[in-house]
Amino acid sequence: MFIGHFGAGFAAKRLSSRPSLGTMFMASQFIDLLWPLFLILGIERVEIDPGNTAFTPLDFIHYPFTHSFAAVLFWALLFGGVYFALRRDVRSSLLLGALVLSHWLLDLVVHRPDLPLFPGSDMMLGFGLWNNVAATMIVEGLVFACGVWLYVSGTRARNRIGNWALWSLIVFLLVVYVMNVFGPPPADAHAIGYVGLSMWLLVAWGYWVDRAREVVQRT
Repeated sequence: MFIGHFGAGFAAKRLSSRPSLGTMFMASQFIDLLWPLFLILGIERVEIDPGNTAFTPLDFIHYPFTHSFAAVLFWALLFGGVYFALRRDVRSSLLLGALVLSHWLLDLVVHRPDLPLFPGSDMMLGFGLWNNVAATMIVEGLVFACGVWLYVSGTRARNRIGNWALWSLIVFLLVVYVMNVFGPPPADAHAIGYVGLSMWLLVAWGYWVDRAREVVQRT
């Protein structure tokens, strides 16, 4: 799942206005922000295997430290705990921790059974929605659309940048998503980690968007 995680980040801004949209993105994508580094260091492994599922050619061979349930729970507690130490905001800290955990729950829906319960576990989970391209795009598209709607309806632009930055981000995410779905598989599994580090630019984009928008006060 890709845009669905960003949809969760967009939606979370409606629940707590204090963290920036960039921080919401960081939380909702946190384990996928860590995963490229773990690939580069050789701690986790992925292989290119066209037909592994109908939706993606990636075969996630070994990623227990970023994508096992126990590991994600640890990262969720750490993320929320660090935010609380910095901001002393219990509600936002709990929300950000929940966003980190939401990544695993959304992945559980789409992945084939390759998500371990904990490092070293032989039990792998996954409902396998990726075996149906159309169903995957519908479900993920709905999650993204709902998240965007909640963010757009709960904020307003301070200036022209507030509109241009937001809508260009939305279009960019959709274009990348379509290219990933219908484009050719990656040529080199080793390059996936380095390309994946570019996800941090989307987090920065979220901070840029949020600085140019303000929360609409609901009555």
